[in-house]
Amino acid sequence: MAQDSSRPAFWDTRYRDGVTPWDAAGVPPSLAAFLPRIPVSRVLIPGCGSGYEVRAFAERGHEVLAIEFSDAAIDAAQRALGPLADRVRKADFFAFDAAPFDLVYERAFLCALPRRLWPQWARRVAELLRPGGALAGFFYLDDNPRGPPFGTSRTELEALLCGFELKEDRPVPQGESIPVFKGKEVWQVRTRPL
Repeated sequence: MAQDSSRPAFWDTRYRDGVTPWDAAGVPPSLAAFLPRIPVSRVLIPGCGSGYEVRAFAERGHEVLAIEFSDAAIDAAQRALGPLADRVRKADFFAFDAAPFDLVYERAFLCALPRRLWPQWARRVAELLRPGGALAGFFYLDDNPRGPPFGTSRTELEALLCGFELKEDRPVPQGESIPVFKGKEVWQVRTRPL
């Protein structure tokens, strides 16, 4: 079980050992540029890791909830967030009951999940978003069969999110990506139909 990224123990080990190559140590510029363009919303950040984006959303007035199922990741996020620590909750993305949200933010959550869970992830995002709500964030495009991170293709991503309307789609500048994702990320915003 410790080698299965769908299990909390997998992530607990990495956080406790300080092996977190996905940690950008801050808010990505693409998100910082996006935040002023959206109305105040109810936001979900699944698999929030160290939680940097929680602060960015909260400082702009959003009602933000970040969820994690790894105790070590929750500890890291709560330490980083200080007075905003209560915005991080232990929860299983596939089971918790807190819908609907206006926006689900994606940053290294989908690519952390084993591919067998991707269809379930797509269904769950649709369930958690209100009609007209948005899925916004970063998607890792790579054909490497090993992971995490588990890469996807544009075709596969489009099939997963076929019920969503693509509003924004652009490559992430290489200087913005962390080394593990460099040159293989896209920023996308997709909306759930009304």
